Amino acid sequence: DPDSGDNGLLLYSLVNHQTNEFDIDENTGHIFTVSVAGKAGTFYLEVQAADKGTRRLTARTTVNVTVDSSSSNNIVMMVLNQKINVVEKNIAEVKRVLEDKLAWRVYIVDVYSSEFERKARSSTDVTYVKIIAFDEANQEISAQDVKRKLREQKSNIETELEKIFSTSVTAAIEEAPTDSATPELTATIVLSVLLACTLIAFLVYVLFTMRRKRY
Repeated sequence: DPDSGDNGLLLYSLVNHQTNEFDIDENTGHIFTVSVAGKAGTFYLEVQAADKGTRRLTARTTVNVTVDSSSSNNIVMMVLNQKINVVEKNIAEVKRVLEDKLAWRVYIVDVYSSEFERKARSSTDVTYVKIIAFDEANQEISAQDVKRKLREQKSNIETELEKIFSTSVTAAIEEAPTDSATPELTATIVLSVLLACTLIAFLVYVLFTMRRKRY
């Protein structure tokens, strides 16, 4: 805020402190994580900026925060006996089948093959698919429970995938490598990128609103 004195000082806050997952530095406007372990998705935070003038002026905006759970310990790796280029082409249908048979929301974290050359991508019949599942409360389902249900639904999943790939399909389960990063660290990285763009636009909006109110 270009004004002088208290009119030029801004205080930031989360309106009604809507969530326990995040907090905000009232002086800098920096949003940081408090606890996002086991959670993922997009959170919508309403942020308010107010000056310290006698006639306090305020402005609000919504900040969308996306928490990526790719660092979770609950990632499960499936192995499909299909070429990676074919799996990638039909990944939306694979996701649909998994959600239907597991009865959970499923995110495809990664799809890859042990071969990276273009020729190998269309000739190697082994594709790894990393998934993570969430319940209706947006809580991670443990890897153990996901694996158990995958085994229970193995036949049904393979039957549906065969309709997609028009060939015999085997869906096996393999242990995913441990990721050293934590969900909090991943969320912080996402936040730092998001806020670099969002807060600039937010401050411009605040200044424009305050000037318009004064004039």
